[in-house]
Amino acid sequence: MKILVLNWLDRENPQSGGAEVHLHETFRRLVKWGHSVTLLCSAWPGCERRVTLDGIEVHRVGGRYTLSLAAPVYFRRRLRAERFDVVVEDLNKVPFFSPFWGVGAPVALIVHHLFGATAFQEASFPVAAATWLLERPVPRVFRSVPTVAVSDSTAEDLVRRGLPRGGIEIIPNGVDLEVLSPLPPPEEHFPEATLVFLGRLKRYKRVDLLLRAVAALVRRGISCRLLVAGRGDDQPRLEALRESLGLTEHVDFLGFISDVEKRDLLRKSWIHLLTSANEGWGISNVEAAACGTPTIASDVPGLRDSVVDGQTGFLVPHGDVEALSRRIEELLGDEEERKRLGVGARSFAEGFGWDASARAMEAFLSRTLLAH
Repeated sequence: MKILVLNWLDRENPQSGGAEVHLHETFRRLVKWGHSVTLLCSAWPGCERRVTLDGIEVHRVGGRYTLSLAAPVYFRRRLRAERFDVVVEDLNKVPFFSPFWGVGAPVALIVHHLFGATAFQEASFPVAAATWLLERPVPRVFRSVPTVAVSDSTAEDLVRRGLPRGGIEIIPNGVDLEVLSPLPPPEEHFPEATLVFLGRLKRYKRVDLLLRAVAALVRRGISCRLLVAGRGDDQPRLEALRESLGLTEHVDFLGFISDVEKRDLLRKSWIHLLTSANEGWGISNVEAAACGTPTIASDVPGLRDSVVDGQTGFLVPHGDVEALSRRIEELLGDEEERKRLGVGARSFAEGFGWDASARAMEAFLSRTLLAH
């Protein structure tokens, strides 16, 4: 197949996150298996406009707030003549509405999650309002478009919004099970009780809840530290909160880390934490699980798909700092329970390899093409 993928970012974009990992790991495998993949995405200051990433031909146009206008123009001028077999709209910001582009090929949709009202927690009011309004037509525009949801929660959200359930296939994100694995003996976890957050520092990720939970633990005399790995525009606010809570000796911001550093951090930490307001899947939960590390997460759509409560970690009411801190305290104090959850977590993660996920996507796109 000759495939065109539309996404706001590519893997090298400084703002990239889990959705871009999903795209890259999936479609680089399709290239390896003989398919042709072109990605149309946004540019950023100083970037190369045309690059090849693991066989994926990347075209960068427009910018963070102009891509939706620049992309269809670029497609008509530069890419329409390529005569793609299938066009994949990867929806994780706002839609491109590619069925209106006249692409001359069947369109397929991938949905990680829609923001809905949570957009107002993340962005300025004008940007949040625009995101909310642009999501409203999704059920009408994509009603007859074959759709992939990355989790049961995302599929349920799409159905509530008006998409037919029969047109939605669930293909979960994957993880690299060879690179991400539990600590081999005789290596040991960090000697100090260590919590870890791994992801972009965005308001909707609610890293502030983790800082407040650590502050509650410190007030109760529980010795621990929180490592925050990632970068994003919410970091200045979070650093100010760290100072105001008196947590300079208990919370470290590590910034961007390499894949090797990520693996070591997930392996050696005692507990992984994720308290986003909403996620499509929560890939870092499964990455932690692959390393044998249990997760405590908010009980919200997406995260309740990637954490099996009582088996791979625990879910807590979103926004309840007291419940979060108490659950962390209990798990820090019970090494046997952490080991039990770690074994369960690794077993759960083994069902989510990237090869299986990419093969499912390949089959889905093949069916989409044949049905056209």
